Amino acid sequence: MTRQSGAQRSERLFTQPAATAPSALVPIPQPRPIEHRGAERVIPLWNQIYQGDTLEIMRNWEDGVFHACITDPPYNIAAKRKGLSWAFSSHVTMAEEWDRYDLQGYEGFTRDWLEQVARVVKPNGNIFIFGSYHNIYLIGAVAQRMNLRIVNSIVWAKPNAQPNITCRMFTESTEQILWLCNNDTDHAKNWTFNYKAMKELNHGKQMRNFWEIPVTPKREREHGKHPAQKPLALMERLVLAGTNESELVLDCFSGSGSTLVACEVFKRRWVGIERDSNYNELARQRLAAYRSQRRLD
Repeated sequence: MTRQSGAQRSERLFTQPAATAPSALVPIPQPRPIEHRGAERVIPLWNQIYQGDTLEIMRNWEDGVFHACITDPPYNIAAKRKGLSWAFSSHVTMAEEWDRYDLQGYEGFTRDWLEQVARVVKPNGNIFIFGSYHNIYLIGAVAQRMNLRIVNSIVWAKPNAQPNITCRMFTESTEQILWLCNNDTDHAKNWTFNYKAMKELNHGKQMRNFWEIPVTPKREREHGKHPAQKPLALMERLVLAGTNESELVLDCFSGSGSTLVACEVFKRRWVGIERDSNYNELARQRLAAYRSQRRLD
């Protein structure tokens, strides 16, 4: 059997329909026993989803545990609005309570969680943060005040984006991904970038920072819905580009588990944090379905 490269596997997975979910939830394999260091902080169990407040949980962890962080924080789109709807669609803009902050509160929240991420990720490890025009500039400003090295800004373009509701502006069809190196701007070096894999995935040409990938397909929502769920194709590309096999990846706002599934695909270890039990169950079902399909393959 010819061995496929990581990029070839990724390209196949981007187009292959998802398998039917098994009737029973497959248990998550247990990692090696937790190692305690000192009286207060510990090393988290890998391949586990922690339920609770992300700040409280990360504060209990040792420094420099993770090789990278890929996360999709609240965008603060809901703010004080109730959400918009229109007569021709059932679509309603983000109206979740967990996405509501005032401006000062959101800035403080962003600074707090990014400081914890920078502490638990190894020096020069990658940090990828999703955002839209609602929040990405604030996140970037916080990162600059922390003197973190900004490596790239990636634009995710959605060819099948939701039509504009108000008809008073261009149809919003992109999100951004801020790529940080976890070190100050003068000392950041040797961050992971799997250039050859990205070039291979892009048919032999250098991959640009404009990624045209459709929004999450129906088959990836068969276990339930999350209002901000990212397509697996997008998360697979980030995992393949910015991490290496067997490394430990953090998603401190793991939601429906797209980052975690992408890590499973490319044999990365992972840790997720999510306070909503329904989303955690959704993520576990998606992981179980992928593991079942992998055994069949």
